[in-house]
Amino acid sequence: MSATANNTAQDPKQSHNNNAKRQLRKPVFMKVDQLKPGTSGHTLIAMVVSANTVLMRGRSASQNLRNARIAECLVGDETGTIIFTARNDQVDILKPGTTVILRNAKIDMFKGTMRLAVDKWGRIEVTEPAKFVVKEDNNLSLVEYELVNVVDEGA
Repeated sequence: MSATANNTAQDPKQSHNNNAKRQLRKPVFMKVDQLKPGTSGHTLIAMVVSANTVLMRGRSASQNLRNARIAECLVGDETGTIIFTARNDQVDILKPGTTVILRNAKIDMFKGTMRLAVDKWGRIEVTEPAKFVVKEDNNLSLVEYELVNVVDEGA
C-alpha cells in the first residue's frame, strides 16, 4: 500500500477521537414525584426504604434461567416513594437504608401501576447517606393508571 492510500482510508482511531470530543450531557437529577408512566432516561438519588424478595430461582434445567432473583424495593426521596424492581445483582446493592444513584432508570407498567427499573443500559451506584427524610405517604406505585385510546375525529 502506498502512503496516499493509508491517508485516504479512514482511521478507526481518528473517528473514535471525533466521538470523544463530543461533550457528555450533564445528568439532570429529578425527584420521585416527577416520574410519569412510560418514560425513561431518569437519573435520581433515592433511599431504599424496604426490600422484599419476590422470586428466587436457582439453577434449573434450562440454562437460560440461571440464578434469577427479583426483589421489589420501596425507594424514595423527600417528594415520594415508588417500587423499584431489582434484578439479580441489583438485589445485593439495594438493601434497606442504602442511598443510591439510579442512572438511566425507566418506568415499567405492572398491572396498571408504575415500577421503576434499571436495565443493562443503566447503572446503580451506592452513594453517601442521604440528608433528606423519605416522604412515605406519597407512594406513586399505589396510583393505578388506565390506557385510554383517543380517537381524533378531525381526520
